[in-house]
Amino acid sequence: MNGSLPVPAGGRELVDVSPVLDGELVDYGPNVRRGSWRQRFTSWWRRSPRVPAVLKSRRLVVQAVRDLVVWLLRSPWRFVGAVVRGLVVAARWWRQWVRVSDYREAAEQSEKLADKFTDIRALTLFRWKVTAAVVGGSAVTLAVLDLIYGNRALWIIGAVVSVGLAVLGRRKDGSPGRKPVLAGPRTLTWTMDPQVLVDAFRDAKLIGKDESLRLVERATRVGDGWAITVDLPATRKAGDVIKNREALASALAVDEVQLIVERVRGNGGHAGRVSMWVADVDPYASPPVRTPLLGVARWDAWRPAPFGRDARDRRIDLPLVWTSLLVGAIPRQGKTFAARLAAAGLILDPHTRLYVADFKSGKDWYAAAQVAHRFMSGDESEHVLTLVDWLVELVSEVQGRYRRMQDLDDLVCPESKITPDMSRDPVLDMPITAIFIDEVQVPLENRTPVEVEGKKLTAGEYVGELLTWLARKGPAAGIVLVLATQRPDSKTIPSNLRAVLGSRFALRVMDWRDSNIVLGEQMNTRGYDSSRLLASHKGVGILRPDGETEAGADVLAMTVRTFYMPNEDWRTICQQGRALREAERTLTGYAAGQDTRPVLDHAAVAKAIGEGTSAAIEPSAPEELPEPLASVVDYLSDELNGREFVPTAELVDALGVEPTTFGRQMGDLGCRPTRERITTDDGVRQVRGYLVANIRTAAKTSRSAATDSH
Repeated sequence: MNGSLPVPAGGRELVDVSPVLDGELVDYGPNVRRGSWRQRFTSWWRRSPRVPAVLKSRRLVVQAVRDLVVWLLRSPWRFVGAVVRGLVVAARWWRQWVRVSDYREAAEQSEKLADKFTDIRALTLFRWKVTAAVVGGSAVTLAVLDLIYGNRALWIIGAVVSVGLAVLGRRKDGSPGRKPVLAGPRTLTWTMDPQVLVDAFRDAKLIGKDESLRLVERATRVGDGWAITVDLPATRKAGDVIKNREALASALAVDEVQLIVERVRGNGGHAGRVSMWVADVDPYASPPVRTPLLGVARWDAWRPAPFGRDARDRRIDLPLVWTSLLVGAIPRQGKTFAARLAAAGLILDPHTRLYVADFKSGKDWYAAAQVAHRFMSGDESEHVLTLVDWLVELVSEVQGRYRRMQDLDDLVCPESKITPDMSRDPVLDMPITAIFIDEVQVPLENRTPVEVEGKKLTAGEYVGELLTWLARKGPAAGIVLVLATQRPDSKTIPSNLRAVLGSRFALRVMDWRDSNIVLGEQMNTRGYDSSRLLASHKGVGILRPDGETEAGADVLAMTVRTFYMPNEDWRTICQQGRALREAERTLTGYAAGQDTRPVLDHAAVAKAIGEGTSAAIEPSAPEELPEPLASVVDYLSDELNGREFVPTAELVDALGVEPTTFGRQMGDLGCRPTRERITTDDGVRQVRGYLVANIRTAAKTSRSAATDSH
């Protein structure tokens, strides 16, 4: 709106002022046209599709210049090698020609070699004479040319013949007269010749014989290895390359631990774009690196904790707040070290509260008693019951925090989630609280009977339900669960608990099934199988993070070598954490000499965890089901909700039944077998088996029929 408005001036007197403009400020950004010619040229150079990608980046230009220099230095030796190979190829040609090999092979195939022997011998003598005449004529011709034109003619003829021999002897499978010994190139020469990489993809059956790759970024030096980005042919997926990483590593003649394959996500990627990095040597053969937390005065629990390094030597930090962590491995692979690395960052934050339960009953966690709000070490039933009290206390704590959040204004608590300021406010009393349980299979397998609200169940079942509830609802209230086990199997860790644990770290395990228990279903079919890790690689595992890491926010999983933190470093960090808590006056519970028994309200907790506890308190008894369905349900146990398919051979072997009779009985109970493709140690195979959903339906139908009959 434009106009003259009256305004008061010096009392009642009104005067006219200049027009007032009412509008909206629009920022169009910097005016590129006003820039210098150099800015316009730079903008055009970076955006123009006519300029090669290698010339748009200073790093790529430098690498291209280096490649050119190396190529020029290697060219004389490569030319000499090609000439020598050309001589060999030419000699083979001449030998086959002079021996009349084609005529001889045709006669052998027609079984008329004896009849044609005279003709073959005559033709062989004739070709020897032709050879002698050509050699003699060539010698006379060279002598005449040398006499007329001097040495210059000989040099020209020699150069032409050398070039011809070099072309004939070039390194290319299928060249005339050559028969490749190997299926394809098996060296890292792909860094100089991208065609070698294409051949490797073909050998690994990742692309067809008539398909090729499109080079997005040529091979460049990154760290102690080479990196390259390629686009696969249409309809080919990066996920298939990741899944078949071992075959590609074989085609490139490197160990699979040296090969990192990732899909490029985001605006610069798509389902067929692959980023590869190949290490010069085994990246995990060097001595381990000590944790960087030794060099810091304190840490912020809201920052991801330093966890380890990947093969490309990138530091991988592990987010802990708003998530949970499961660590699984066979003994002596670094499981406890990994869990302590997650604890170290929280220990160095004086505003965190720690619960530590060590069911290994050793020295590994003993130093944490200096900072822990609650601490326990032992593997007896009394220790399991103490853990039950802790978990009941934490469930009540989570309920109380959510109730207090309802009374906070939106500035303090904008959502129903804890914030950094809330976790450090002593008035609110909502610190980040982490519970670490080492050898979690001990309490989960405990059969001590307990009674909750008049209903009986085992302590292990109750612990499983409490942990599941905390993993599901606790993170938003500032509760962090870190569970470690050396028995990652379906009977030890319930499937409903595994399903709600955000981050997973699988060190070396016995087979792909155990790896999937830790990392998640079908992770081995995606190329992540911790049973393939080498026994010599201590502390190396596959990390599936719940949050962004240095490798990117969209990375599904990665192989990580954890930092090294021996007992002396662990004790140092715990002592430093205690000093920080004493300075901030946040030392509580066991560490402060106030290890009081928690006030428990089992009724409220049982109501909070709801139907999950009821299901655990009143399990469906397998004996109510007819055989062999009862044995199948008992064998699958918690996997009834975690697996999708179970092979018939696995059930027959586990139950010790006769296959034909077993199949007939299962069919009578409503379970019909089907065929599915599964991944085994020998690859992907189609096997016969049963869908677990059908087994659940049959069990439900049988129980309903039994109830109606009663």
